[in-house]
Amino acid sequence: MQIALAPMEGLVDNILRDVLTRTGGIDWCVTEFIRVTERLLPEAYFHKLAPELQHGAKTRAGVPLRVQLLGSDPACLADNAALACQLGSEVIDLNFGCPAKTVNKSRGGAVLLKEPELLHAILLQVRRTVPAHIPVTAKMRLGFDTPDSANECAIALAEGGASQIVVHARTKMDGYKPPAHWEYIAQVQEAVKVPVFANGDIWSVEDWRRCREISGAQDIMLGRGLVSRPDLARQIAAAQAGEEVVEMTWADLQPMIRDFWAQAEAQLTPRSAPGRLKQWLAMLTRNYPEAAVLFNAMRRETDCEKVRHLVNSSDFQAV
Repeated sequence: MQIALAPMEGLVDNILRDVLTRTGGIDWCVTEFIRVTERLLPEAYFHKLAPELQHGAKTRAGVPLRVQLLGSDPACLADNAALACQLGSEVIDLNFGCPAKTVNKSRGGAVLLKEPELLHAILLQVRRTVPAHIPVTAKMRLGFDTPDSANECAIALAEGGASQIVVHARTKMDGYKPPAHWEYIAQVQEAVKVPVFANGDIWSVEDWRRCREISGAQDIMLGRGLVSRPDLARQIAAAQAGEEVVEMTWADLQPMIRDFWAQAEAQLTPRSAPGRLKQWLAMLTRNYPEAAVLFNAMRRETDCEKVRHLVNSSDFQAV
């Protein structure tokens, strides 16, 4: 079984990738999507979104990083994929799942699921352009407005050269509304000969067990579930191995929060750093009442020094 950390634009940046992959259980992770339009992007842009490329395309924990590209021009995507390989990416991932309206309006992400022939053309061109030893993978949803074409899209990707396909078990129109329709992943796996990863609504070990039973997928990608429960991958790996599942406590999590803040303060602007911490804390409140206490304490705080004091000076016990 492989467990991957999902590429969540605007959330899972290199800082959160570092913190989460050091928690354990994650086999590989993916960058936020790199938007490709009509030109070859500068190397600096790749390094900005994927600084791990300067360290062997691995996080500090040694977890491999894949560069993800998003766009609709096969030749331009292929050229940028080739550059990403030159910069050190050992796998190229292609995004056909982003549901954002602004992305879809510019022919990126899930809107391309309306055009299976274009999916095939993109994969074929990228596969032909990057070195033969570099795998090309893809992430998709079940479709744009219905799951009727899920199998057709997956076949187009696989026949174009995708060596793995991650399926988020919702359509674009579903957004992130529950439930995820894991049963369609089973149909996709029957339609293609490459490994299919299940993605969507895996918030706990129990969810993983149900997802595996319904979808038949052995491999999974975790997104919001892992961000809100940082040891979820480790818990699932333990359960898979038949080992005792030990859950992370708030005391275990506090050093991670402090580490996240230290990196955010060092790498981000004083204006944006507090917001990134609040964003993660808001998601942690799903499983840690203490996170809600800390979030509420700094909800309106924008001064980095005061945020640093809050993060470092209190245990924030839940009440």
